Amino acid sequence: MAEGLALYRRLGFVMEPPSYPAMAPRRGAVPRPFGVVNTHAHFAHNFVELATCVQDGDVDRIPGAKLVPLQAPAGMLPELVERIGNAGTNLAVCLDRFEGLHILMFSSPDIDAAATRLTAAGVGHGGVSTVRRRVETTGRPLREPVRCLEIDSDRPGARPGCVAEGRVGVAADLSPQAQDARRPDHPNGAVDLIEAMLCVADAELAAVGARYERYLGRPARCEGPTRVLDLHGARLVLLPDSSLAALLPGEHPAALPAFVAYTVAVRDIAATRDFLRRNGVPLRRTTPGDLFVSSTAALGAAIVFRGVT
Repeated sequence: MAEGLALYRRLGFVMEPPSYPAMAPRRGAVPRPFGVVNTHAHFAHNFVELATCVQDGDVDRIPGAKLVPLQAPAGMLPELVERIGNAGTNLAVCLDRFEGLHILMFSSPDIDAAATRLTAAGVGHGGVSTVRRRVETTGRPLREPVRCLEIDSDRPGARPGCVAEGRVGVAADLSPQAQDARRPDHPNGAVDLIEAMLCVADAELAAVGARYERYLGRPARCEGPTRVLDLHGARLVLLPDSSLAALLPGEHPAALPAFVAYTVAVRDIAATRDFLRRNGVPLRRTTPGDLFVSSTAALGAAIVFRGVT
């Protein structure tokens, strides 16, 4: 985590202090951390998360990390403790597979309707979990609701809340008030998370595309060798393994399927380039001409910087 924070700050992202999500196993009990530590680079409507695993209950492993209690109705505590514990275990399994990008959450303005649609489409999931967390503001602290679900694999014997490429799910839209309170001005000029890239075996492209069409309830379109699912101001790109190096020169997936890159929009691409060069960050160009930092230089996931007007 210390290495990740130092790297992302050198890349020009403002990272909040790392935290241990914690929850009381029963009413009146002391909140107990789940063995996961995370931190975020926040944008207006979304965020990039850095996460790692520590021993369950260990609150001294990461210097400067703080405990962040999650609150939920007493009747839901046992189920939520189990679900969040499973999510931590799934993260550990993913990180054992390779260090890199393992979690993709889609935002929804109506997560209950999204859950109903997924069920009707035959997509298994664990149902919507709801907790509240404290958000510090310059005025009165906020209690932000966090509502999300995780999609289950249809493979026999797979762990719940995990698909072949990692943890994929749906989260309710973030609270605008809470997000405004913690949104920083990133020195690299990044303003939004606008793209995720999933690399799959060539023979699996059609099947994975169909799977994500079911997840998102919208069709994928062809763009050269890739399949693209357009979202609201962002997109998911599915590309065959044989095309990865052509799009991101020098890149090779650590495994298949795998999330291999994400893209952030920046206000001024020339200013971003100059900032990264001053910080000694090695830069490459995608085939379309965007700047990117290679996966070997960015903890296993390439980071693409794209100028927006």
